[in-house]
Amino acid sequence: MSTSSKPAEASSSSSSSSSSSGFSRKGLEDLMKRRFFVGPAFSIYQGVAGLYDYGPTGCAVKANLINLWRQHFVLNEDMLEVDCTSLTPEVVLATSGHVARFADFMVRDAVTNAPFRADHILEAHLDKLIEKEAKKDVVAELELVRRKCGDYNQEQLQEALRKYNVKAPETNNDISDPFPFNLMFKTQIGPSSQAVGYLRPETAQGIFVNFKRLLDYNGSRLPFAAAQIGNAFRNEIAPRSGLLRVREFTMAEIEHFVKEDDKSHPKFVDVAGMTANLLSAKSQGSTGEVVQMTFGDAVGSRTINNETLGYYMARTQLFLLAAGVKPARLRFRQHQSNEMAHYASDCWDAEIHTSYGWVECVGHADRSCFDLSQHSKASGVSLQVWEDFKDGPRMVDTVVPTINKGLLGKNFRNHAQKIIQHFESIADEDAMAMQAALEKDGSAKLTIN
Repeated sequence: MSTSSKPAEASSSSSSSSSSSGFSRKGLEDLMKRRFFVGPAFSIYQGVAGLYDYGPTGCAVKANLINLWRQHFVLNEDMLEVDCTSLTPEVVLATSGHVARFADFMVRDAVTNAPFRADHILEAHLDKLIEKEAKKDVVAELELVRRKCGDYNQEQLQEALRKYNVKAPETNNDISDPFPFNLMFKTQIGPSSQAVGYLRPETAQGIFVNFKRLLDYNGSRLPFAAAQIGNAFRNEIAPRSGLLRVREFTMAEIEHFVKEDDKSHPKFVDVAGMTANLLSAKSQGSTGEVVQMTFGDAVGSRTINNETLGYYMARTQLFLLAAGVKPARLRFRQHQSNEMAHYASDCWDAEIHTSYGWVECVGHADRSCFDLSQHSKASGVSLQVWEDFKDGPRMVDTVVPTINKGLLGKNFRNHAQKIIQHFESIADEDAMAMQAALEKDGSAKLTIN
């Protein structure tokens, strides 16, 4: 179970920099730069997009917010705080899946070769079409695509960009098809070019690789929570929206470890009566309606998957309200199936309505035991928790496939490794079904994606 507070991007709706109340976003940004709350980094050298420095007052505001977060979560919840290195060996992030999949889709101007993030220029183009369109049914279609395009895969993005004839901003030139761009900063550790590393794109992996130490520190007892506050780095394609989407930023993250078959929380009863604004995955695919519901009812109806996830969503709401967010401008948006990580059972983002629209501020995810399982398998170090049964030892039947790697290699060559990996992680019921087929027919069919 994890929660992370981080800068993210605007979503779901567009808005101007001014409101009817007279607020001017540009005026506020100019004031912050003039008084040096924050300022573009290296500005005497024309600066670098997506990098900012905090001045004296900005540092004080940031420190106050971090102190509030630490008091609200770490101290009040008796969490174990760690401070892990930002420089991360490649093997760690390859195991977590970041090397292969931590990417956004990019397009290039066909003439100037300028890069753009594909979903961003699609969103901007759709906003213009919505403003000009008079037909309600067409506007409804455009708004639905606008809400969902941030979660499109490569093929869906390509289809939408072509369908709506999206061109490069400013030049109006044609654009390339979208392609993935890995967002991690790659570097070399030490003088040997063989030691590849990355600046961490999140703070969670430092907690996962220290799980065994944290478990020992906690007396080998579950549940417990670990927290970390520190910088993360993402090589954004086109940084925008001021401090919301930058290349270096501070994250505050919690990983709460529970028993796989018991995700209840002893303090959930304290927050069950709190009301939240919930935008479910089902609603996003249809009406887009935000529903007010208590956390107790949301967990009871399985709108929110379990008590621990609901508890941390409620605690996040209390923190954001204490930090000054207005209740009417706060909602929780559930991830849709096309954006849900394959290992997650439920994910909700706390979003705040700003002059940029709805902005993701905190992510909440039930990550199951994916990360610990992956690191345990890759490192050879057990990250399991052993628990004595209260009623004494139990006999449990389990299936352990015996793999003839030499024979597999001889017959399947380049595909042998995928088959081996499949059998190493196969569920007991699947292994038993295959064994039954072998005993009955002398052969069994295996399909691997």
